[in-house]
Amino acid sequence: MDTERYRVRPGTKTRLRDHDPDGGDGLTKVEGKQRLATLIDELDRLQEMLYVDKRHNLLVVFQAIDAGGKDGTIRAVFEGVNPQGVNVVPFKAPSEEELSHDFLWRVHPHVPRKGQLTIFNRSHYEDVLVVRVHNLVPKQQWKKRYGHIRDFERMLVDEGTTIVKFFLHISKDEQRQRQQERIDNPAKRWKFSRGDLEERKHWDAYQLAFEAMVDETSTAAAPWYVVPANRNWYRNLVVATVLVDTLKAMKLRYPEPEAGVDGLIVE
Repeated sequence: MDTERYRVRPGTKTRLRDHDPDGGDGLTKVEGKQRLATLIDELDRLQEMLYVDKRHNLLVVFQAIDAGGKDGTIRAVFEGVNPQGVNVVPFKAPSEEELSHDFLWRVHPHVPRKGQLTIFNRSHYEDVLVVRVHNLVPKQQWKKRYGHIRDFERMLVDEGTTIVKFFLHISKDEQRQRQQERIDNPAKRWKFSRGDLEERKHWDAYQLAFEAMVDETSTAAAPWYVVPANRNWYRNLVVATVLVDTLKAMKLRYPEPEAGVDGLIVE
């Protein structure tokens, strides 16, 4: 799969309405799931090598509108990895203490250490999304944050962190269907909040905020991928492909064994 078409190049002007949220490569759902199973096995192997290699670390960022599929993607793509070397950080509304500091204060302690794969379910990007849409801080303040984020991520990359960011792109009608399913299905009703319907009224404003987010902060070292996310299996396939390619590019290796182990017979 060629995932480069989903990567946002620096200097790009993104129009989400021009991005097909269904995606597709002529694959059937069965074929896609078969490929995904192979990729998940490969991701498991590579994540183990990342953990024992201890020379690299990987930060994976997921952003999406409500019901965009962040939780489902994390469950599906990372189901086979060893939890010992993986950390998922969900960023909720900031606490009073967090609001009393700069907006990156609560983020930095959660970046991965060497050998670690860390997943941000929402992230520091909320401070140029919900903050912008709801005018929580003055425009002159949140506009400066794009530069702060680029500098922050550049520092992480310079210190050895690899960063990959995924914006899960769904259509407005797909969001409606997913929210309705949450209401109708007792097993999913806990996911629904009346506030979700209020947020849906700001759909257009969020689309503009997402476009600015990827255009302002997709860099060569910390790229954004706009992932077609209407179809869960295809979304998962794109994300898994990017992650496997990213880990392979690290040239990971197992540590050298103890001297004299080769040829040793256990009795």
